Amino acid sequence: MIRPILKANDKKLRLISKPVPKVDKKVLSLIEDLRDTLAMQEDPEGVGLAAPQIGKNVQVFVMKIGNSVKSVINPVVIDLKNKKESNSGKKKARKKSKIMEGCLSLPHFYGPLKRNPKITIKYLDEQGKEITEVFTDFPAQIVQHEIDHLNGVFFTDRLLEQRAPLYEYHNGEWEQVEL
Repeated sequence: MIRPILKANDKKLRLISKPVPKVDKKVLSLIEDLRDTLAMQEDPEGVGLAAPQIGKNVQVFVMKIGNSVKSVINPVVIDLKNKKESNSGKKKARKKSKIMEGCLSLPHFYGPLKRNPKITIKYLDEQGKEITEVFTDFPAQIVQHEIDHLNGVFFTDRLLEQRAPLYEYHNGEWEQVEL
């Protein structure tokens, strides 16, 4: 079922989500609602949606990777890297990814947010199986954004931390706005 997406000023988005005790019919129904709601987002198109964004305070999100939609339940960050190993074994700095990040709870607003280019998380899939997975580049950015939602953190909070600007995209034009 398609659910309304909460707007950025909704206080529910600032709550820390609770872990899912077990993957049951209720959780699977929530995942289906998240998938349906994400699939209907066209302007702007969404690439991820967390349960808090549809008013459910549990640790679940879905994300588009290519042509598929992945479900993530109870994610735990195992490793968040800003470095990678070089062939010589020395650590070499890897620049954080920087893209114009936005959010379905604040449509048409974007900011040049820097996120780590690699994240490893442990989570449950829809069958309740524990998975450990590494995400890099754009998928890593999506995972970090959605985990922030589960922790009551909004992408504009990250923009403020990085002293980065916020832009509104309207009628094909970018206009800087105050945070």
